[in-house]
Amino acid sequence: MTHHEPTGATRARVLESLTELGGVVSEFKDMISVTLSKSKVIEGLKVCRAEGLEMLTDVMGIDYLTYPGHRGKRFAVVYNVHDVHGANRLFIRVELDDGEKVPTATGVWRGADFLERETFDMLGIEFEGHPNLRKILTPEDLDGHPHRKDFPLGETPTLFNDGRFIDPAAFRSGLRGDDPGLTDWKGGARDGVTSTQGELPGEGGTQG
Repeated sequence: MTHHEPTGATRARVLESLTELGGVVSEFKDMISVTLSKSKVIEGLKVCRAEGLEMLTDVMGIDYLTYPGHRGKRFAVVYNVHDVHGANRLFIRVELDDGEKVPTATGVWRGADFLERETFDMLGIEFEGHPNLRKILTPEDLDGHPHRKDFPLGETPTLFNDGRFIDPAAFRSGLRGDDPGLTDWKGGARDGVTSTQGELPGEGGTQG
């Protein structure tokens, strides 16, 4: 790649290579996605990087469980890759059934490490070969993955492995300041921030 190539030249070349791998190209509002099979996704990502889409900015998961009209597999993992020198951007997708694993992209981009851990944490999608696939955002003993469409919300307590749980009513009470609750926060603003809610428990803030 050179910096003098017309915009889109790199993307066109990558699309041709991905199509040869069996990729299915789709476009929505000028955003182009290529869906690859699980067995070809790492090869496809290597093609992207070798051809100039050298930056991986995100790895995200999608749960289509309740998506209207969706007929494919329940989950998709999406890789956002682009050329830092121009306007070339692609979304590489791989579709997965519940419980199906996908190879890790950490061998292509080291930066995929945390991004795949986040996808695992939020959706429970496992990345085969990942060097350290463990939770990154939620407590280790949280039961379930919060971005799954069937994760209990609303008035259902959030469960943890050892029997602890967050009761929604007690949690809201703590946030309102009615009770210290689980957060031990009693209302007002943080230290140094103007508050309209009342006096702060410590020094350093001012009452609005």
